[in-house]
Amino acid sequence: MKNKKVFIKTFGCQMNEYDSNRIYDNVSNLGFIKTEDQANAECYILNTCHIRDKAKEKVYHEIGRIKKLYREKKKPIMIVAGCVAQAENDEMLKREPYIDIVIGPQAYHKINDLLKKHELNRKQEETEFDTISKFGYFDKIKNNNSKISAFLTIQEGCDKFCHFCVVPYTRGPEYSRPFNKIINEAEQLIKNGAKEITLLGQNVNAYSYRENSKEFRISNLIYHLNQYSELKRIRYTTSHPKDMTEDLIECYSSCKKLMPFVHLPIQSGSNRMLELMNRKHTVEDYIKVYERLKKINKEIEFSSDFIIGYPGETKRDFEDTYNLIKKIRFINSFSFIFSPRPGTKASKLEMINKDIAKQRLTLVQEKLFNNQIEMNRSMENNIIEVLVENKMKTQNKFFGRNKYISPVIFDGVESNIGKIVKVKIQTSNQNTLFGLVNKKMKAA
Repeated sequence: MKNKKVFIKTFGCQMNEYDSNRIYDNVSNLGFIKTEDQANAECYILNTCHIRDKAKEKVYHEIGRIKKLYREKKKPIMIVAGCVAQAENDEMLKREPYIDIVIGPQAYHKINDLLKKHELNRKQEETEFDTISKFGYFDKIKNNNSKISAFLTIQEGCDKFCHFCVVPYTRGPEYSRPFNKIINEAEQLIKNGAKEITLLGQNVNAYSYRENSKEFRISNLIYHLNQYSELKRIRYTTSHPKDMTEDLIECYSSCKKLMPFVHLPIQSGSNRMLELMNRKHTVEDYIKVYERLKKINKEIEFSSDFIIGYPGETKRDFEDTYNLIKKIRFINSFSFIFSPRPGTKASKLEMINKDIAKQRLTLVQEKLFNNQIEMNRSMENNIIEVLVENKMKTQNKFFGRNKYISPVIFDGVESNIGKIVKVKIQTSNQNTLFGLVNKKMKAA
């Protein structure tokens, strides 16, 4: 398999992006070389996500597109990985003969063995939950990610069992990696050039690892990472309101590298809906966390996730959600109409009227998008700090993000890559800030 090309297409969350990088670190030991040319690869990997609507059908549509790409060429080894693979497993092999290997998120450490067996012309499915073995395997493989902003998985799985969510069935129960293994990988990423690390988990703030009667929490990881002089920024996602403990909240007062941006999904502003969703927190719990964090640091901004049109949602429930959005003024939030996932409790419930759900989503998104626009406009004609990640491929500009994770496109110089620079913001739109480097101010 030496010098064969592998193309990896990643769907969905940041954890999938992290997983794709680790999959490549693994298959590179077999001699595979990563390519960006998807039409010329000996191995084609789809790392899938099951969160969005019609996730399974999107995979089959993508495979149909790949078939056309390789109609006149030798077929690549076709691998479907990720959460759709976990949910559908051997059914995918039966439905689509073009697929050679189906592998779930907890079995990525077995991908090299599966590739070796493929040479024997065997179709294979591997979707056993084997999280401990997986991380133990990858702990021995160097993480070669050299991006300025790097992801680092510290926790996987979920024990919350929200009635709408498929994660407990595709990622398994909550598992927290050993503290020292995470630190070792973080040090490797910093050595590779990372200036920002985002700690990842399905319930990242539920991280809990015990060793010699001592418990390590995400706050311990943040305090430890805060000590590295080469590291400039720390983030984490995705959190659950129930796990916003006081030790984590206190990090925002003492860890200067922890960015003042909190993505904390609430899903609904109605306690009745939260109970129906089995969210295990109330709106009042959420507001307490919000007020506590704002008291510690007034610069902190929140983003969230909202499910609109969940089964049983009334006009009053929707108004409660809308009023919460007005109160907290979320930025960079995600909102979707409820979409049932097979195997979840909510999939058996009666859907509300589609037109009503669409109308409600439109109102919510108008408010959320206006919040983003107003936030971005407030930065115009101001000088802000931006971590420069790269030079853009399509134009002679540079790309970075501010402390609130908003994209910034600006005129700069290559020597600024990897540094925090002062950028004068000139204009903005809903999603992006535009400006130029303030040359009078030194880069950090």
